[in-house]
Amino acid sequence: MPDVHNSMTLLRSEMGTVVSSTIIRLVVAAILGGIIGLERQLRHKPAGLRTNLFICFGSAMFTVLSDQLAGSLGGDHTRVAAQIIPGIGFIGAGSILHSRGSVVGLTTAATLFVVASVGMAAGGGLYITAIFATGVILIALALLGRLERRFAMKSVLMTYEVTGTNAEAVLIEGNRILDEAHNTMQNVRVGGMAGHVRVLFSVDGPREDQDEIKILLHQSSVFSTVNSLGAVEHE
Repeated sequence: MPDVHNSMTLLRSEMGTVVSSTIIRLVVAAILGGIIGLERQLRHKPAGLRTNLFICFGSAMFTVLSDQLAGSLGGDHTRVAAQIIPGIGFIGAGSILHSRGSVVGLTTAATLFVVASVGMAAGGGLYITAIFATGVILIALALLGRLERRFAMKSVLMTYEVTGTNAEAVLIEGNRILDEAHNTMQNVRVGGMAGHVRVLFSVDGPREDQDEIKILLHQSSVFSTVNSLGAVEHE
């Protein structure tokens, strides 16, 4: 009888250790994923707090399950965890969009990919690795992003609207100006009526190049009006 009691006590102790270790890993994954997601949320990115938290937590959960299921049922300890990578690749592909002829969302997709790796590290009990990776990700997203904007390294897709009396003349003048600025028109749309035409087009390039193009467009005597309708920043 004492042997049975001792066995039950030992079993409960081991189960408590396993459960507490699992909970710690999942909590760490949720916290780290939430920190990265909060940075994305504050920057109004598509994949924000909940998305990054869920991906990090889910990756940790699958890593824990992969190990525990293999330990109890037998099999490869990494089989379930290995499927996280193609799964995250599928989600990342869905976050990449084509907007006005430009591809956006690459940074979001890459962030989701590395957040999943943080979750896997936390799920595997590699807390220092997970925390270090989170720090590197935050530095890359915040600090390097500011440096890119400061030195005008980020490219933006700016949409312009110009009006004139003749569509052919407006298009020829627009192409001439963009050739001078070593750029080209994208997504050209022509509308209006005889004597008053509207031409919409997009230009891809750094902000300082966009400023130069604006000046050249306003200086032209062919255009009646020149307006900037908005910009999409590449990630």
